[in-house]
Amino acid sequence: MTAPAEDHDGASLIAILDELSALVTEARQMPMSASVLVNRAEALDLIAAAKAVVPGEIKAADDVLTGAEDVLADARERAARILREAEEQAERLVGQESVVELARQRSEQIITAAEERAAQLARDANDYCDRQLAQFEIDLGAITKQVRAGRDRLATQDPTPEP
Repeated sequence: MTAPAEDHDGASLIAILDELSALVTEARQMPMSASVLVNRAEALDLIAAAKAVVPGEIKAADDVLTGAEDVLADARERAARILREAEEQAERLVGQESVVELARQRSEQIITAAEERAAQLARDANDYCDRQLAQFEIDLGAITKQVRAGRDRLATQDPTPEP
């Protein structure tokens, strides 16, 4: 009925078990009993084939599991690397933000100092101009007095020429 165990090379364990199940299901029933007549050689061949396939399938499953573990390890390593790079990038950005904030604060200090210096220079210039104008006013007052005195002298003199 069934081929010997050697013909099951490369067969899957499920296929062999299906064949063994069919062998028992299709076996002739003993009269007045739940027992069946099964060809011992065929059943043993199928069991031997199943035993032969099991190590290969276990190895294949182990290989799949090892491959999955390798993929998982790679994924974890990549995730850790990505996380490290993200943390480094965040630190750089925070550092840059700190530099920018320090630069902004320093620029505000420079602007405030420049505005204070400009205001002081304006006050000093106004004071200088006021002093100069006051001195000019004094000088003009003195000149005005001299001009008035000169005019008064001219006015008091006789305009007729003497013979």
